[in-house]
Amino acid sequence: MSEEDLNRSLVSPRDRFGNRVRKNLSAATMQERVVTSDTRALADTYARLDESGAAQQAAAVVLGARRRFIAGEGKSAAYALLLATDLSATLSNIHLIEGRALTPIVALTDVRETDVLIVFAMRRYSAEVIRLGRLFHEAGGQLICITDSESAPLVDLANVVIIVDTGSASYADSPTPVVAVAHLLSTLISASAKGARRRLTERDRLAQELGLYEPDEEALSEN
Repeated sequence: MSEEDLNRSLVSPRDRFGNRVRKNLSAATMQERVVTSDTRALADTYARLDESGAAQQAAAVVLGARRRFIAGEGKSAAYALLLATDLSATLSNIHLIEGRALTPIVALTDVRETDVLIVFAMRRYSAEVIRLGRLFHEAGGQLICITDSESAPLVDLANVVIIVDTGSASYADSPTPVVAVAHLLSTLISASAKGARRRLTERDRLAQELGLYEPDEEALSEN
């Protein structure tokens, strides 16, 4: 069995813990294994993106959309929040579906073909996210799926699929390549977004007026 097949066969964190974490392993050895596996997973993810052009395709879809929805459940909710936060700084109509202020049913009520939904769908795949993605697609919206396998749910329905290698020496699948992809997407999108510089400038002005952040010591010393 290949390393990738073995990784995919270890479905739950409990399975991976039993296979990868040994009591006689030193902290230094465990750290080396995690760093090595994360580095390899990140390089593999970037290589896939270079070959497929999926990140650039996704950026074009988001830029052309009227409304941009982002969703993820469990650990993937953190990835969705990260991407939504970064995009909101440079782009309008960014909506995080987080189950409270914006629930899936609200988002699905008025889907247009000019809307896009970015879903983070990592194993073990959230049934709620899969239903959301399927219903959004059926309602006529565009779907971007960021996932960890070519056979994952929603892959066949998505307009753009970004495959992320989450293989790790840890009991937890690696978040490093997923965060890197979110960062890459926000950068590509923001670089081409109309009014991005104006929005960032206005945000800085408002943040200062509202007193959102502690004064920068270096800036104070210069004054």
